[in-house]
Formats: sequence, structure tokens, C-alpha cells
Amino acid sequence: MLKIWTDGSCLGNPGPGGWGFIATDGKNVAERCGGEKNTTNNKMELTAVIKALTAAKKHAEVEIHTDSQYVKNGMESWIKNWKAKGWKTADKKPVKNKELWQQLDELASNIKIHWVWVKGHAGEEFNERVDDLARTSAESYK
Repeated sequence: MLKIWTDGSCLGNPGPGGWGFIATDGKNVAERCGGEKNTTNNKMELTAVIKALTAAKKHAEVEIHTDSQYVKNGMESWIKNWKAKGWKTADKKPVKNKELWQQLDELASNIKIHWVWVKGHAGEEFNERVDDLARTSAESYK
């Protein structure tokens, strides 16, 4: 199974942002990162997973490690209700980052995903590395 670590970063929120992911099949390790000049942390967290799943499209099953409760909870529980309510939250407000959620939902419909929450900044090797990738990318957009 392909294992993926993702992270997003934003300097300012909104401000310059970056995303990063690491994917490994146990033998090979691939790293990717990028960013935007004016974005938010949540957009970068979502973008990191979108980019990772896009790159992993030939895999039928992946394990995604994220320190973002926003992404994990969104995909495991909130998204079902948002879709049922026409992309509205429980208090009938439009879902923020709807386009990114829809893109992620589409990608996730073709891949079996196991979501793993990782405590951020706790010394987990790949989580620390994707944090560095995302932060460095964000800094390059200052």
C-alpha cells in the first residue's frame, strides 16, 4: 500500500502558502511541494492531499497521514452531510473551500483511503519533513 504524508502551511492566513507531500511504497520515496502567493492554511492542507492523490492515481489503495483534523474530519464525516445539504454546513452557510472539497471528493471516489491523524510537530519523521516542504514553499512566495 502506498503511504502518503501531507501538510499545508500559510504565512499570515491569508498570506503566502505552501503544500507538500511524501509518498512511499516501502522501497521508493517521492517528495513534491508547491504553493501560492495569497491563500489560507486550510486551502494548502486540502491542496497537499489533492496533489498527492493526483500523483497516486494508479494506486487503488493509499494511507494518508495528516496532522490536519480539518481534512481528516471533513473527508471521514462532514462531507457526506455537506453534499446531502447542497454544500451547506449544519448552520446553512456555504461550505468554505467547496471547490477543493469537491475535487478531493472526486479523487477519493476512485481510491480507497485510510486516514491516519498524526500529531504535528511531535517528531514523526515524515510529518516533520512535509512540514518543512510546505513551510519552505510558503516562504518562497513571500
